Amino acid sequence: MEILGSTFDDSVFSEARDRVSVSLSSYNAKLCEPEWFCESAALDTDDSLEKQKVFKFRGDLAVRQGNYQKALDAYSICLEWIADNNLTIRRDVLEGMARCCTRLGQRGRALDLADLLSKEASNTCHLISLLLLKVSIYQHFGGVQSKVSSLQQLCSLLPFNPWHWYNLGQTCLQLLEGDRTTVGKCSPQRCKPAEKQNDGETEEQQETAELDEDIWLKACACFIRTRLLLRILRQQQSSFVLQRSESTLQVTDEVLRRLNPKETTLQTLTEVMSEDLIPEKMREDYQDGESLATVCVQSFRDRWWNKISLTGVLKTDGCHNITQISSKS
Repeated sequence: MEILGSTFDDSVFSEARDRVSVSLSSYNAKLCEPEWFCESAALDTDDSLEKQKVFKFRGDLAVRQGNYQKALDAYSICLEWIADNNLTIRRDVLEGMARCCTRLGQRGRALDLADLLSKEASNTCHLISLLLLKVSIYQHFGGVQSKVSSLQQLCSLLPFNPWHWYNLGQTCLQLLEGDRTTVGKCSPQRCKPAEKQNDGETEEQQETAELDEDIWLKACACFIRTRLLLRILRQQQSSFVLQRSESTLQVTDEVLRRLNPKETTLQTLTEVMSEDLIPEKMREDYQDGESLATVCVQSFRDRWWNKISLTGVLKTDGCHNITQISSKS
């Protein structure tokens, strides 16, 4: 009896046909001196691709040297030589120009370039790069609210990336504190929601207190989500990657201690923020490069904040009055 797969076709052992030998012309590799593109002779060519490379390399080198105006000038010229179908290099150069404008204090032009990139985005990889660019622009110019919006979109696109949640939590603390203090240095007094005045409280004061409570809750949720994700991921990490996760976990625990949510609030938020942390679902997360037409990202408010609001959880601030959680985003 023949074992399945144990027989072979006779043609496997037949002689190979004689092949016509083709003599290939010799190839001489091009040797380039370091920073060859900085020489004026590098532009002695009519090849548009070569000119594109020269100015792109000049721009990249200037960025590395911290000369952002020189880099911006080089990128601007490079853009003129990029072929219409070379979208990858075009996006790379436009992003480089936007980052240079940011460093040079040109907020309007940086955002205009970001808007141009958004119009040409065709997949999730493009969108993620664009959002990261916007985060850096808003962070440089102090646009905390706009930064929050971009980070929320990043968390919706990449819900299992702990670093976007960590950054979002840090930005919520900046809103709560009203300055640029870092995560590890938030004061317990400012990290907590402000106490409402029972007598003579103005409408503006009440709205401010409610807003502080809302931001406080979001900060708690973001750091809880960060802690949950890091605890899952560290099982697969080692070396400096694991060290970074452990260090961030320590900071996250410290921030949550300072935010000081009630045990019931902490438990409820943990349940809500961990609902989708299922290994099978995490493996099926959106992949970079997927067409935007096939991506349906649930809004951040619907996916997270409204769900928290529906739990009816109450929060308190130590000796302060217990208030109903605001559902505003």
